[in-house]
Amino acid sequence: MNLLISIFTNALIALLLISIAFWLPYLNTYVEKASPYECGFDPMGSARLPFSMKFFLVAITFLLFDLEIALLLPLPWAYQTNNLTLMLTVALALILILTLGLAYEWTQKGLEWTE
Repeated sequence: MNLLISIFTNALIALLLISIAFWLPYLNTYVEKASPYECGFDPMGSARLPFSMKFFLVAITFLLFDLEIALLLPLPWAYQTNNLTLMLTVALALILILTLGLAYEWTQKGLEWTE
């Protein structure tokens, strides 16, 4: 019986939240909210604005180093493995590859924002 009450309560709360989410935005409409772009710029202007390629290079570099953190995060728990030398070799190889990539980006001036 407790399971049925729990399922009924959860379904009721979910339906209530869904109906509020659909009903609430229509209460306070204004020009900026009714426009197709809610971010504050005029949608009638040119859509072909030039972007700097440096922005994308810095973003890709950030993603690479973010991936490094994600790959090295389970390293402390990996010390419980039986083959510790293989785990350390793989981790150090990953760090070496990413360090060489960072050094290459630095020497090629890929991390500088201004041209």
